[in-house]
Amino acid sequence: MTAYAVRHIAVAATTDLALIAAHHSDRPWLQLLDSAAPGHPDHRWQLLVINPLATLTSHHGQHQLAWRDGRSTEPATDVVALQHQLLAELGTRTAHPVLPFVGGLVGYWGYELARQFERLPQQAQADLPLPDLAMALYDQALLLDLQQHQLYAVASSETEAQQLLAEAQQLLNYPAPERRFRLTATWLSNLSKAEYLKRFARVKQHLLNGDCYQVNLAQRFSAPFAGSPWAAYARLRQANGAPFGAYIQLPQGSVLCLSPERFLQLEGNRLTTRPIKGTRPRVEDPQQEQVVMAELASSTKERAENVMIVDLLRNDLGKVAEPGSVHVPELFTVERYPYVYHLVSTVSAQLAAGHSGLSALRACFPGGSITGAPKLRAMSVIDALEPQRRSVYCGSILYLSACGHMDSNIAIRTALCCDGQIHVWGGGGLVIDSDGEAEFRETLDKLARILPLLEQP
Repeated sequence: MTAYAVRHIAVAATTDLALIAAHHSDRPWLQLLDSAAPGHPDHRWQLLVINPLATLTSHHGQHQLAWRDGRSTEPATDVVALQHQLLAELGTRTAHPVLPFVGGLVGYWGYELARQFERLPQQAQADLPLPDLAMALYDQALLLDLQQHQLYAVASSETEAQQLLAEAQQLLNYPAPERRFRLTATWLSNLSKAEYLKRFARVKQHLLNGDCYQVNLAQRFSAPFAGSPWAAYARLRQANGAPFGAYIQLPQGSVLCLSPERFLQLEGNRLTTRPIKGTRPRVEDPQQEQVVMAELASSTKERAENVMIVDLLRNDLGKVAEPGSVHVPELFTVERYPYVYHLVSTVSAQLAAGHSGLSALRACFPGGSITGAPKLRAMSVIDALEPQRRSVYCGSILYLSACGHMDSNIAIRTALCCDGQIHVWGGGGLVIDSDGEAEFRETLDKLARILPLLEQP
């Protein structure tokens, strides 16, 4: 086991690691994994990492591994093996009794990384510069416990942990530097309503033919912008508190994520996934809210859509689980979010001996809730119908701790800033009894507190 040190202090209930992140928001490889959803059961931790020991990117099958100390390493050819190689450099650290992360890997697996695992069509345009995978190795981290109001510093030595904590305390006493963001033109979708409905009809034909049971179809909105992507994220997180949000600054651009959805969590040998399928827009009237939530919970269509993905994830988890351990402790729970209600289920399993968080991620990636079923056939349909590749969108932002713990999201409600443009997607799962007009509205409902908010000066 590799030694590490932890220091912590009590902080005010209003303490927010986003303030520290704001001071460093232009630094490449700053990453904030950001739970900002008071009242949600997963509103617990913020994780901030800034200065990596090593960085790993992969784009169109080409891997690049760079070390902070300038050394060169002959990388493995397999991108999952490369991440195991990075973790081995840090060494195994014993689990902390409280902290979920004690150093390790942080970053994302973009949706397009699946092309390195499976044979997929090459029809959609690859027009964004962000890598398909961006993971970095950190031996230091700041973690804020939002429930117990404790700020933790993790580092390789007592001196480094104490210094990191002191620097954090100092920055928390300074106001955030002023950042501005504005769109310089209006949003444009890569699909007009008529084009969306044509593609919807093609999906419907695939469903009628029995090619798929469900297909997730998305449209992308883009606009030129001026200013700081961090300012856009700060604005969005204030209005759209999400349990699995994130901000990632890379040399190629920025990732702004407001995800409500967990992908895979690993604690000890317990794997959990919580797919979302089923959406309704929020209403303000409490009585009407109960009606809407009850309707969503009992909707035959939404329940069928949800259970298809639950079955897909049960199958995916079964690839790495102890035989007989996969079960569904929670089915069709309605959860509130700032602008929508979602139908959420939970699937759990015991990770089999010989497997790791990375191998579980590989077995289940990308999440079935944003592909459809069967997964590979649905992904082929998506590639034929969506004009541009999804890039980071619908991939997964994650940490993998040196103690073995892992948590990851589905990167939905996610904006990408690169080359002076901001891109945001809205999508939904289509099944045989879906209605095209309703599904088009759902894609807009999911962006109702994102697109207009970013239009404000």
